[in-house]
Amino acid sequence: MFEDENSWEPGGVARSESLEDEAGLIEDISDSFNDVSSYSERRDSNQVYEANPSKRTEPSAASSTSLLNRNEEKKNIPISEANIADVIPLSKLETPGTSISSETKETEDYQKVRVPSGEKVSPQGSKESQKEFDLEEDNFTVNLEARGLQEFPRDVFKAKYVKYLYLDKNQIKTFKVADPGDLLGLEILSLQENGLSSIPLEIHLLTNLRILNASYNQISCIPKELLQLENMRQLFLNSNCIENLPSDLESLINLETLSLGKNMLTNVPESLSSLKNLQVLNLEYNQLTIFSKSLCFLPKLISLNLTGNMIGSLPKEIRELKNLENLLMDHNKLTFLSVEIFQLPKIKELQLADNKLEAISPKIENFRELRILNLDKNLLKKIPKKLSRCVKLECLSLSDNSIEELPRKIHRLKNLKQLHVSRNKMIKMAEEISHLSNIISLEFSGNQITHIPIEIKNCRKITRVELNYNNIMYFPVGLCALPSLDYLSFNGNYISEIPMDVSFSKQLLHLELNTNKLPVLSEHLCSLTNLEYLDVGQNQIKTIPSCISTMVSLRVLIVSGNKFETFPKELCALHNLQVLDISENQLQKLPSDITKLKGIQKLNLSSNRFSYFPVELCQLQTLEELNLSQANGKKLTRLPEELTSMTQLKTLDISNNAIKEIPRNIGELRYLVSLHAYNNQISSLPPSFLSLKVLQHLDLRGNNLTALPSAIYSLMSLKEINFDDNPLLRPPVEVCKGKQLHTIACYLQRADERDEKILEKIFNIVANTITEINFEFLKQKLNMTTSENSILVRNPTPLNERIYNEFVKWKADKNLLFTTADLRDQLVRALNMIGAYDIIDKITALNLYTSVIKL
Repeated sequence: MFEDENSWEPGGVARSESLEDEAGLIEDISDSFNDVSSYSERRDSNQVYEANPSKRTEPSAASSTSLLNRNEEKKNIPISEANIADVIPLSKLETPGTSISSETKETEDYQKVRVPSGEKVSPQGSKESQKEFDLEEDNFTVNLEARGLQEFPRDVFKAKYVKYLYLDKNQIKTFKVADPGDLLGLEILSLQENGLSSIPLEIHLLTNLRILNASYNQISCIPKELLQLENMRQLFLNSNCIENLPSDLESLINLETLSLGKNMLTNVPESLSSLKNLQVLNLEYNQLTIFSKSLCFLPKLISLNLTGNMIGSLPKEIRELKNLENLLMDHNKLTFLSVEIFQLPKIKELQLADNKLEAISPKIENFRELRILNLDKNLLKKIPKKLSRCVKLECLSLSDNSIEELPRKIHRLKNLKQLHVSRNKMIKMAEEISHLSNIISLEFSGNQITHIPIEIKNCRKITRVELNYNNIMYFPVGLCALPSLDYLSFNGNYISEIPMDVSFSKQLLHLELNTNKLPVLSEHLCSLTNLEYLDVGQNQIKTIPSCISTMVSLRVLIVSGNKFETFPKELCALHNLQVLDISENQLQKLPSDITKLKGIQKLNLSSNRFSYFPVELCQLQTLEELNLSQANGKKLTRLPEELTSMTQLKTLDISNNAIKEIPRNIGELRYLVSLHAYNNQISSLPPSFLSLKVLQHLDLRGNNLTALPSAIYSLMSLKEINFDDNPLLRPPVEVCKGKQLHTIACYLQRADERDEKILEKIFNIVANTITEINFEFLKQKLNMTTSENSILVRNPTPLNERIYNEFVKWKADKNLLFTTADLRDQLVRALNMIGAYDIIDKITALNLYTSVIKL
């Protein structure tokens, strides 16, 4: 439905049961409600929209407890307009990699209704009007997003018969049009990000409006005029400033979707229960402290999102929500679950992460339709045995609790695909898990497990296993027999040997063995010819076997924190390697063969023992990131001019060294985005530094800078700067503390103007005081070019004027290389050299005066 798959992630599973009276209005209906493999990553519950391919939607995340699928290929699911509220925010369970995501910024875009393909309506107006308003392919849709509009586009209705109007990211405040009748045909209106402080009162003119999206504004209340729109079916007012809901909501009798996430609501009015057709309600991230009883009397409610509030308990009346399928209550203050919640026969998704739950009732067995259960970040010590009767359960997440063991009959969960029990107190992995024939993702990190049962080989569908930071001493050979395993993580264990069996895991793509006890890089690992990512950092490896050249698919290799004293030449045979981290070793130089890494993009050589910059690096034409920070090693004292041969370099880290100057030709690194050079001895920035036009991040704290270049304002891309801990005089340290480029640039601009005026006054003092003979001596000391009109040649122009003109020409010649302050210092030194002390006294007096009085 959407062209750009990377710009939109599915928000839920659509159940496409179109109503007969609107069946002709929808195309491409996806009947995926009962298809387990179509569960998508759960987005905000406000993302329950009507489908129309003419406008692409953006992704959003529901909460930090969403079960996301890391390796899932993004896809779009068309949603039925007729039964739009039947969108269930279930998490994708088809492939491994589900984890708990952190909260991300929600975006409440929506999908527009696709008009019937057979219906044709000729737009009114000229072709010029259509071009001006960028009309969509169909005859009903107009998209005027981000056009800088200050008022409602009146002329658009002359161009066509408009049903679907998108005015996002403008500054529209009212709906005034020449003919109010033009508004009668509008069915969908989007006014996101218009800076609205209130919904325009003319909203009542839109009598046929079915969908209104006014999210991301500053709306503080819902006007009574909006309540007159009886045809409204979907209302989106997310991310506003609404503190209260009106008491007379009953007029919105046809409303099916109400999304009020991220507002300032403290309570829910009794009148909400009058919305008898409401199916989806989003109240996430408000300030609710009570689960209002009015929520319990919405007979058609399917999805309820109360994530991110301060609710401490559930009312007994919750049992009345007989059609509820999704209850999202992550990030609240629940200490227990009332038994009435277990009387909800249709519940499919229950999100309760980050609460204060100490126990779960055995009555959970009543949830025979439950597919997703998230109990992360609670205070649970055990899980009821009767959970095994929730036979449709597909995703079970219990991370960050105090659980010591899983229910013995967990093997009865034949449909379980994802089991996450990280950071608990488990000392073993139950053999019963080996009977979970459909399990795909297994996460047991952060426990006290010592071994993995050999029977794990029976879980032949597993693709992802995470066992980080346990007490495992032997590589589990049972995992080597899994034909689909492509992601395996064993960081922070005590593995000292790799078994030969690992060579059978030809399908393995990602392997992490960081912080173990490996003395060598096993040759058995080299047989993994499809492996793309290998992390064996923080071990005791000293050498690399020559057979590593067979790992032709390897893209990322991490061997940091080992025992390498010389750079392993064997790594230079990895021609497809893109990322190499060999930091925190004892390297002193690089071999010339490193130039064979033709595809290398990121190279970390930090904290080794280089006494000079490895010039061999300068031949790596593909390198984009280079780290030579020497926090724990010897210090580099200089950078070679050849550094600029790395023309693709985007990030350079030379921090914690003893470098005194930056190469004069640094400006040739045209793509440099980040420069980290803190804790060095750099005293100045070369003129070419101002040619780094795409530089965004500059960290020069802890150096010897006394002055910044005046034209630093020309680096318009700079976003982050840090000049702390430098003996800055120009500008002073106080000016740089705020780390604001604009402030620094303004100061330097004023200082330049001041220096220009002082230098001009000095020119006048010298021109009006110096003799002809002394000026000729002065010219020699300043290396001034001799003018055709020499001072000693007879010339009718007054002497002081001729001398002044000579100074102006000298300044123009030198200005590209020296600042105005530098020229002033040169002039004073030259006057000292020729013994013009009377002139120096006058200049000294001028400096004393200008240090107090601003010119």
